[in-house]
Amino acid sequence: MKKTFYLLLLVISAHGFGQNPKLKTTVIDTEIVEDKIYLGFDGLGNKYYLKNNVFIKQDKVQTWEYKNVALGKITSVDYVNPLKIVLFYEDFNTLITLDNQLNEIQKLNFFEIDNTIFASKIGMASQNQLWIYNALTQQILLFDYLKNTSKNIGNPIAENIKYTQTDFNTFYWIDEINNWYAIDIFGKVTLLANLPPFEKIQIIDRDQLLFLQDNTLYCLNNQTKTVFEIDIVEKSFQNFYYKDQILAIFTNQQIKNFKIKLP
Repeated sequence: MKKTFYLLLLVISAHGFGQNPKLKTTVIDTEIVEDKIYLGFDGLGNKYYLKNNVFIKQDKVQTWEYKNVALGKITSVDYVNPLKIVLFYEDFNTLITLDNQLNEIQKLNFFEIDNTIFASKIGMASQNQLWIYNALTQQILLFDYLKNTSKNIGNPIAENIKYTQTDFNTFYWIDEINNWYAIDIFGKVTLLANLPPFEKIQIIDRDQLLFLQDNTLYCLNNQTKTVFEIDIVEKSFQNFYYKDQILAIFTNQQIKNFKIKLP
């Protein structure tokens, strides 16, 4: 069954997804954005941006900023927990955790803690832990940021990783041959699907993801093995973000929010 699904996705990809059912959207609002990179929003309605390597959080009435020029470029931001935001600075193998007003809570330099950890991917996990992909050993580990201890889970990953995403209980990755995997906090690895080519992607959970190809946005339902085309007016945009039935499409000038119900 899995092989059939993989072949089906390849056939769909070759034909440009022309025969896929469409998901309707409804425009909610549009926001003008200048000189900022929009990262997305959380369940509390806060929006997050980067501008000139400054991390910005904004709600309807207030704006907060955090910058740390000593650590260089911000590599990634994780706000799965809005009360403990994680900024990762890969060049210095360092992460910063911030509270909900962007005050610094903790600084972790892995070179000082464990010189065998060369982090390239980081995300917040459960039970006072962080997900880390260690580029030195090509292995995923869980790092306890209160005890400064770590443990490897699963085996080393053979293929190069092209995309990762995490939530509290799962580390997802897609390798260079577009295999989509998940590993849980107990070390169980699951091959979820082999994906068609994509330019941008967002994993919703084990059963759904969104991906952009050739200026068209699609939704994959991994349970029904169905690819849907998302019906939006914009034919050219930089990126997208989905949460709680809200789809944000953004260019370098504006963010347009849509209401959508994923299948």
